[in-house]
Amino acid sequence: MVKIITKKNYRGEVRQGVQRNIVPLASLIENSPQNGYSPICPNEPTGKWVLGLSSLSEQCLDLSEAKPAPANDPLVDRFLLRHGDFLISRSNTIDKVGRVGVFRGGLDNCSYPDLMMRFRPDTSKIYPDYLEVYLRSEATVKYIQSHATGTSGSMKKINQSIVESIPILLPPPDDQKKIAAIHTAWDTAIEKTEKLIEAKKKQFKWLLKMFLGRTSETAKWRRVKLGEVAEIAVKEKLQTVYDETLLTVKLHCKGIEKNSRMSPRLTERGRPYYKRHAGEFLIGRQNFHNGGFGIVPDEFDGFIASNAITSLKINKDKLSSTFLFYFFSRETYYKRIGHIMDGTGQKELSDKQILNLQLRIPSVQHQKQIASTLNTARHEIDLLKKQAEAYRKQKRGLMQKLLTGQWRVKTK
Repeated sequence: MVKIITKKNYRGEVRQGVQRNIVPLASLIENSPQNGYSPICPNEPTGKWVLGLSSLSEQCLDLSEAKPAPANDPLVDRFLLRHGDFLISRSNTIDKVGRVGVFRGGLDNCSYPDLMMRFRPDTSKIYPDYLEVYLRSEATVKYIQSHATGTSGSMKKINQSIVESIPILLPPPDDQKKIAAIHTAWDTAIEKTEKLIEAKKKQFKWLLKMFLGRTSETAKWRRVKLGEVAEIAVKEKLQTVYDETLLTVKLHCKGIEKNSRMSPRLTERGRPYYKRHAGEFLIGRQNFHNGGFGIVPDEFDGFIASNAITSLKINKDKLSSTFLFYFFSRETYYKRIGHIMDGTGQKELSDKQILNLQLRIPSVQHQKQIASTLNTARHEIDLLKKQAEAYRKQKRGLMQKLLTGQWRVKTK
């Protein structure tokens, strides 16, 4: 059983009341970090490979980003990777410079490029899995970002001396293994949840197709134009937008949200703004084909939207707003609408075109049953997403404590 101890800290450097044993990375590795080699890559596979810079992702080393390397270039052989090699990006954007990955096999004859450095940990001094976790920690990321150089705002660099100087908290060997194991356990829980989310998303797409796709059942439904079951909501042009909250339509069928990035502003030649109310169905006329539509939730009642968004008032005796949302949410429907959008520059749907959109609808009762089933499936996905985010947040907090020496672990 693993227990967390919050009082005992590592012996060594005393800093703000916390004892910590901190050493530079150079004292924990077998060799100095070495730059790689970037050959001219052929188009066809040769049996040899070189990693792309994007192979170093935030969480792992992605071998799918490798490119063919020339078969007869002797320099490639000098930079072939061995199991257990550490790689770190030495030049990239500020958020990506210093990303770390560990090569654990999986691709024969694989080398690494010039914009990465390679080193190997001394396993008699540090547990490799712990070092990997620590080099991805918030403390290391901040250290690298603060020491990265470069005049370009988009590209920053670190050199061998910066990498060797990275301060590493060195707890006892058993603690290193326990911390790495805890990190792996959290990653496993997160990965399982993310896989479940993907499975639920596939199930949701299947339900959309089963309930609303072209089947013998839906072929019997009544065909109507949207204008027969809905109308353009009343537009009352605002004379001032002071202290008003702006709504925006999210893409990819993600509904309506507050626009916290932009404040509404009236100009002589700008679009007017209108009050929008709970239950209205909003359509982003320039982004319907990107899934830009949704229903105004109760908590957004009275917020405003620009004239770039059409608001519909649904006839509840004929159409369920939620059913309409899911009917539109099929990619085979909303993406196809892009072909009828007008405009020489930024294309958009007109209100007339929106009201002429073709629907197939069953009885309102049947619509509500379908919408309820799809709501349940979507709610399950939302709950799993919240659970995954909660896991990530808890993992960050716990690892922050363990990797700064504030907490220790021990086996009972």
